[in-house]
Amino acid sequence: MKVTTTDDTKPPHQNDNILNTVGEDDTILPTGEINDPVYEAKAKILNHAIQEIGMGGYQWQLFVVISFGWASDNLWPIVTSLIFTSVKSEFSPSKPPLLTLSQNIGLLAGAIFWGFGADIFGRRWAFNLTLGITAVFGMCAASSPSFAAIGAFAALWSFGVGGNLPVDSAIFLELLPADHQYLLTVLSIGWAIAQVIANLIAWPLLANLSCDVSKTSCQRGENMGWRYLLVAIGGLTLLMFFCRFALFTIYESPKYLVGKGRDEEAVRIVHEVARRNRKSSTLTVADLKACEPPNYNNKITISAVEELKFDRIRNLFQTRRLALSTSLTMLIWAFIGLGYPLYNAFLPYIQATRGAKFGDGSTYLTYRNSLIIATVGFPGALAGGYLVERPHLGRKGTLSASTALTGVFLYCSTTATDSSSLLGWNCAFSFSSSVMYAVLYSFTPELFPTPSRGTGNALTATCNRIFGIMAPIIAMYANLETSAPVYTSGALFMVAGVLVLLLPFESRGKAAL
Repeated sequence: MKVTTTDDTKPPHQNDNILNTVGEDDTILPTGEINDPVYEAKAKILNHAIQEIGMGGYQWQLFVVISFGWASDNLWPIVTSLIFTSVKSEFSPSKPPLLTLSQNIGLLAGAIFWGFGADIFGRRWAFNLTLGITAVFGMCAASSPSFAAIGAFAALWSFGVGGNLPVDSAIFLELLPADHQYLLTVLSIGWAIAQVIANLIAWPLLANLSCDVSKTSCQRGENMGWRYLLVAIGGLTLLMFFCRFALFTIYESPKYLVGKGRDEEAVRIVHEVARRNRKSSTLTVADLKACEPPNYNNKITISAVEELKFDRIRNLFQTRRLALSTSLTMLIWAFIGLGYPLYNAFLPYIQATRGAKFGDGSTYLTYRNSLIIATVGFPGALAGGYLVERPHLGRKGTLSASTALTGVFLYCSTTATDSSSLLGWNCAFSFSSSVMYAVLYSFTPELFPTPSRGTGNALTATCNRIFGIMAPIIAMYANLETSAPVYTSGALFMVAGVLVLLLPFESRGKAAL
């Protein structure tokens, strides 16, 4: 691999050749948007090496095991909503939304810890541990003797869930060839699969082993369905953890290693990925070292305490355009984080006050409709993967349109006066929101450089979770008969769609740094 060496008379920040090692126009963040030109040059070389290897067996296997994280991220919040009525019937808490609040606090803590930690102790540990933590505490929750106990376990299993997307998206993106980065969008098919699986498992358990909601008292022995559901979903998550940990070898991100000054390890992993793909790579340590000026000293012995400083956060705001991109992305996540749960919390009340008809209200109809709505997520994820590569749409256009349409369909769903019309609008809402989340989860990590990608993912996820925490609080104290929260939710989606258009970077056809 040909590499342009630096001029010994110039410091790295003045040496234009470093920034031209592979090319200036083939990356999402243009030259000069990050403050380490040596890392920038090395990242471009790694991009070229991964592109040279191409998409192969290792990345396809990684696609499968990464999809477990996407599935878990949707699976467990769905479980919380599915068991909510049964838990409420059994324990009769004074403030039932505290269960959802506990979950959201756990998701917030997980996003912060695992997201920031991924830039400090690497991607591998978080990748392997998050599913295990989720499975263990999820199954333990089945033995909860009180409402406080199930709330505590919900927070603990959510601590594991909260780390899946910030970490998994980073490690997948950093090992993908640039021309296959759209697969990060397609990964959201795991979301749809999880929703279908959750409803299929919950249907027989909750329908046949739950208290009648009309009863004034509910004993544990006649309400075991939600406990069996936790064991089943926990066991499934444990199986996914086993596949990741025992049946698949996850390699650390080469870009992460280069950012730590561990060039030899980065080169070794690139060659190992090439071997697993039955290819070869011409990358050498000398190619990377050629990017360094004389007497260059990367701080590879930096301590954990120093790592915890705010340098990684400052790196995401170091230029005007990068600061604008980071700020807008955080705001978009925040608006969606509040809008989605607000809709779910208040829609039943506004429909009830308008005299909406839901058919016969039978268990069969309820779960049938849930499965139909969940199934619509499949084409939504695939459509997102297709649309983000269209020249006139790209990531920004697809995300903006799908987010705004989600708000529009939300408004339309409030007009439903029978079961069929409600199902139709909910299917439309499910499709557009599936596209929205698919693109959001793929576009976001592309906007951050690798040394601060975990931190950037953590910041956006934190905004999403903090605003998500507000929804159950509003549900506990607000006037549930008003339509204002639902309309506010729709407005939040529409505003978020407009904000997407203001993002300064488009990642279609470009490699992440």
